[in-house]
Amino acid sequence: MATGATVGAWALVLSLWGAAAGSRNLTAQIGKPLVLNCKGAPKKPPQQLEWKLNTGRTEAWKVLSPQGGPWDSVARVLPNGSLLLPAIGIQDEGTFRCRAMSQNGKETKSSYQVRVYQIPGKPEIVDPASKLTAGVPNKVVEENGSRTWSQEWEGSVAKCVWSLLLSKMMRSLFPQVGTCVSEGGYPAGTLSWHLDGKPLIPDGKGVSVKEETRRHPETGLFTLRSELMVTPALGGAPHPTFSCSFSPGLPRRRALHTAPIQLSVWASCPFPAPEPVPLEEVQLVVKPESGAVALGGTVTLTCEAPTQPPPQIHWIKDGTPLPLPPSAVLLLSEVGPQDEGTYSCVATHRSHGSQESQAVSISIIETVEEGSTAGSVGGPGLGTLALALGILGGLGIVALLIGIIMWRRWRHQGEKRISPIFLPRKAPENQDEEEEERAELNQSEEPEAAESNAGGP
Repeated sequence: MATGATVGAWALVLSLWGAAAGSRNLTAQIGKPLVLNCKGAPKKPPQQLEWKLNTGRTEAWKVLSPQGGPWDSVARVLPNGSLLLPAIGIQDEGTFRCRAMSQNGKETKSSYQVRVYQIPGKPEIVDPASKLTAGVPNKVVEENGSRTWSQEWEGSVAKCVWSLLLSKMMRSLFPQVGTCVSEGGYPAGTLSWHLDGKPLIPDGKGVSVKEETRRHPETGLFTLRSELMVTPALGGAPHPTFSCSFSPGLPRRRALHTAPIQLSVWASCPFPAPEPVPLEEVQLVVKPESGAVALGGTVTLTCEAPTQPPPQIHWIKDGTPLPLPPSAVLLLSEVGPQDEGTYSCVATHRSHGSQESQAVSISIIETVEEGSTAGSVGGPGLGTLALALGILGGLGIVALLIGIIMWRRWRHQGEKRISPIFLPRKAPENQDEEEEERAELNQSEEPEAAESNAGGP
């Protein structure tokens, strides 16, 4: 990474110098030909021009002859005034300038700042690890029965110490993740690591990188090595994915990526984990308390779970979860037959688990409207009709009694008028019977007279 910073700074200096001198920046691939045009030069002889260069092959400015010479294998002037570099190399990086005089006597200058590059092969991760050691202890699992937390702690201290010592020894000998290698590139470029697709920045603690840059003595190409060491924390991804990428030291060049590797994480210190604390009893409160409501009424269900932070509340009807957002209150307004059933709530807490409340039943009460009875014609007129019939019936009974009394009186009076005129005189032996009959008649007339006086106006 330090090499990449140096290359970037050097490129910035060259670009600024070139801009100040009015030069043009060019990049060319190593081993490829490069042609530089001389502005203002006549296309055909006679020509008045001069090429000079200052590169890694020269100690100072070198002037090239248009007629050719020992530099023709490196750079030669073409008939049209351009400069040809048949196979540009690392030593050809530098500045090239041309000064031409036109036929009208006008002088034109051209300047080029040339840099070369070589794309390396695709980087790869060598000697990848198969496992990573977490720096946080995990829970112990015993084969012979269960042990208390303190016993597990005491029994795992030695294992933890030896595991940490072994882990540090292994890190000093072998890479924890692997080594990323890029060969045959120019400029050097940089290597960077990624964890699950995101850049992995060394912090000197859980993540550290050891870099090495080598340059081939003959070709001048670079080989980069980046060794990554990681100590993942407990609770992270159980199978992290690592990858490496090479970024060239020149702009507008795409990065090259390695194939990703996926590793497993195992705990170095197996300490017991605390058991989850169960939720307190979940209460379901319903209003009205009976759960019975008239058609079109309102029912309020409240789920009470005294836990902090508050858990998520979901609702269940007849054993099926309701597609509603989490809420501690369920309001049933304008209750209809579709709302009848059994309701319960489930409280879910990430550290306490889930618990369901007792179920309550919601039902609809059938109500009868005031003034209506089963089997009746209906309406308030029914009471008036019954009262009128009662009065008429009473009057009819009174009239019947009066008629009977009057009829008996009339009959009795008629018998008294007829008996002295038409009846024959009885024999003396029947006088006693006649007197008894009269006495009975007199006795019957007294109550009849009393009744007639009571019934009269």
